[in-house]
Amino acid sequence: MTDISDIVQSPLIAKQKKKLHKQQIKDLDKAVKEVFQDPSVGDLKIGDLHGAQVHKFKSNNRQILLAYEVVESTLYLYTFGSHENFYRDLEKYLKG
Repeated sequence: MTDISDIVQSPLIAKQKKKLHKQQIKDLDKAVKEVFQDPSVGDLKIGDLHGAQVHKFKSNNRQILLAYEVVESTLYLYTFGSHENFYRDLEKYLKG
């Protein structure tokens, strides 16, 4: 387990979070807490997404994916969303 001392949120997450309802924000915050407490909870990705991890959680009976990466003692939150086009958009964000 890595000791995380800082959380950095991407501008993409900030933009997406503004469009959510209160309950969805609570579910997202709960998922971020889970990742903060145990960074190995997500699946490590390979290939073009090397280094990124994806944690799956439920919100309004829908599966949501949260992409993040832990570098040294910092947790970087990249994006979240439903499975549709998630990995394509994540790859685009990481390359850009």
